[in-house]
Amino acid sequence: MRTTRALLAVLCLLVAGCGAFGDRPSAPSGPGGGTTIRLGLPTGVTSFANADIVVAQQKGFLAEAGLSVQTQNLRSGVSVAQGVVGGALDVGAASIEPVVNATAAGGDVAIIGAYTDRLAVSAVTPSTIRTPADLRGRRVGVQEVGAFREVMSRLVLKSGGLTPRDVEYVPVDAQNYTAALVDGRIQSAILQTEQGIAAVRQNPNLHVLANLADIVPTYHYGTYFVSRPWLERNRDTATRLLTALTRAHRFMYENKAETVRIVAGATTFGEDVISAAYDELLGRQGVFPVNTGLDRERIEATVATMRGLGILEHDPPPYERLVDSGPVTAAVSTLGERRGDPRWR
Repeated sequence: MRTTRALLAVLCLLVAGCGAFGDRPSAPSGPGGGTTIRLGLPTGVTSFANADIVVAQQKGFLAEAGLSVQTQNLRSGVSVAQGVVGGALDVGAASIEPVVNATAAGGDVAIIGAYTDRLAVSAVTPSTIRTPADLRGRRVGVQEVGAFREVMSRLVLKSGGLTPRDVEYVPVDAQNYTAALVDGRIQSAILQTEQGIAAVRQNPNLHVLANLADIVPTYHYGTYFVSRPWLERNRDTATRLLTALTRAHRFMYENKAETVRIVAGATTFGEDVISAAYDELLGRQGVFPVNTGLDRERIEATVATMRGLGILEHDPPPYERLVDSGPVTAAVSTLGERRGDPRWR
């Protein structure tokens, strides 16, 4: 019942707006004038997966769309969802789980786009752990049951024929996973791709056990979402935002050197680490969508996976209630679809 209690707490945060919403003041993403959007990011420090908004700002795509975006880095996707539901944020960026749970619990929110529609995280362990099955009896770092990293840990365990009952969960703050791995407090952590690369380079006794995109290739990862009342009033603004972000995604594939420079500045990782992460995320996996990035089958498969893992206790919301693809479809229609590459979505 620990899972049940945790999920009820999450839904309380999402729907009722209870609990802390973060205390870092909003900071403009840069000059641009025009309509201002308050946008929440799900990590204390911007990750590569969320750096499309920084690219869009620095390359002038937001300004050209008549937008000025104020970004706020929060503790988790749950905090972002709380901000959107409560009206403190106009647009949220978060992994799909809190958005699905908010919708399933009756929250009036909608996914309108994707930052990375494929998973951009990996499981990092000591090198002595060679397969997911070797995690039996080990200590696994998580933030809380039902949160994103715990969900990813479940998927890694499942790939090795294990369940959470076969390991010991250890609560770890999001910024301290690598330190906890190095000092032996935990033997597994879910890290962003660039975090995993840096951890392995700095600590030769660690290695990437598995990329989550390889374990669950049909799982939808990152979403941009809004409250439906906000969308009703600001549909044109949403379309302009998604036009700028789609342009940023396309720029990132076509301009590695400049993308690496921008992302390194946003994430605080060195360009050597970001270059390696670029090769994995854009070169091999193609995690950033260049079209709508809202594949119905992928999203429905993800919701089914959530239910199978026991982290969706309400009836799963239908695609039409979970997603409003109108703004990003309009954006892609204006820009023109990209085809001819298996990475393009």
